[in-house]
Amino acid sequence: MTGTAEFDLSTEPRTGTERQRTYSWSDPMAIATAAASMSGMEALAAMAEGRLPIPPIGATMDFDGLSFEEGRAAFQVTPQEFHYNPIGAVHGGVFATLLDSACGCAVHTMLPAGVLYTSLDLSVKFLRPVLTSTGTITAEGTVVHLGRRTALAEGRITDAAGKLYATATSSILVIRPE
Repeated sequence: MTGTAEFDLSTEPRTGTERQRTYSWSDPMAIATAAASMSGMEALAAMAEGRLPIPPIGATMDFDGLSFEEGRAAFQVTPQEFHYNPIGAVHGGVFATLLDSACGCAVHTMLPAGVLYTSLDLSVKFLRPVLTSTGTITAEGTVVHLGRRTALAEGRITDAAGKLYATATSSILVIRPE
């Protein structure tokens, strides 16, 4: 049986509990231009120290607690209502975004100036839900292998007590100048 449903998204919520969120971000092309002459580790360290703004996705997702060392990257997020899905838990896309960022940036820490990267794939395993009551979670990515053209990284999301919420593996394309 096939059914259809129509939704009028232009109306106010029936519950009267609408919330608002306002935030700002820096010009992503200015960030990329400023970071272009730096190694990955130098650019990420500049972001962690506030000398270079974080990319807009960090502001959108409310990343905090950036930490980088060679072959490792970590981001923290304190779950908020704006991270929630329709069933009352943090949306899986938040997990995926955190893990994609942590895995990609872990690889970035090992790249010289002028070498770029992009995710080829991301496989996420969701182990348990995250709620606002969970408290701050940390996504940590580590490099398993860095080759000339591809890299492999693993990621984990844990809470302050070390409880595991999700894992990921990511294949990453390394783009070297010709």
